[in-house]
Amino acid sequence: MTRLTSRFWVDAYLARLRLENIPAFVVRHGDDTAGSVLVKLNTLDGNACLYQRSYDLMADKRAWSVLAEGEERTVDEAVERQRGFDPDIWVVEVEDRQGRHNLDAAGLD
Repeated sequence: MTRLTSRFWVDAYLARLRLENIPAFVVRHGDDTAGSVLVKLNTLDGNACLYQRSYDLMADKRAWSVLAEGEERTVDEAVERQRGFDPDIWVVEVEDRQGRHNLDAAGLD
């Protein structure tokens, strides 16, 4: 099975968000081929949620899970810790007051 490159996935994700008028930005450009992707959802009220893809053993598939949530400052600190572990990591910030990130949309898993 062929895996999508990180760059291709991020570009497709940003395009899908643009279609729904959800602002999103790459705030950390990681390795184009195999960098992990973190998605930070900023609800513009001082809070945020950080998502990462992980393997769900029970469902036998990869799924998006919450890595950190709470005050935006706390979430930003979690991003910095992850960058310390993985310098090739991507960080995409989604800004939506309604809390939409569309990670659960078909085709983004």
